Amino acid sequence: MKMNVKALAITIGAVWAACVLFVGVAHLLWPAYGGTCLDVIASVYPGFHPASGAGAVIVGTVYAFVDGTIGGVAVGWVYNTACG
Repeated sequence: MKMNVKALAITIGAVWAACVLFVGVAHLLWPAYGGTCLDVIASVYPGFHPASGAGAVIVGTVYAFVDGTIGGVAVGWVYNTACG
C-alpha cells in the first residue's frame, strides 16, 4: 500500500512547526523554558535567534514547516520505494 507523500509531508511540516512555535512562545513567556532546545534549533536554522522576540519565533516556525515538509517528502518517498 502506497503512502500519500503530500499528506505526510504537510502533516510532518505542520507538527514540527507547531512544536517550534509552542516552545518559542513558551520561551518568550518563561525565559528559562526550552532555551537549550531552541539553541540547538538555532544552530540549524540560519537567521533564527530565539531571544530576539516574536519575529524570531515566526521565522523559526516557517523554517520548521519547510524543514518538516522536506523531511516528510523524503520519508514518504523512502517508504513508497521500499514497500511499494
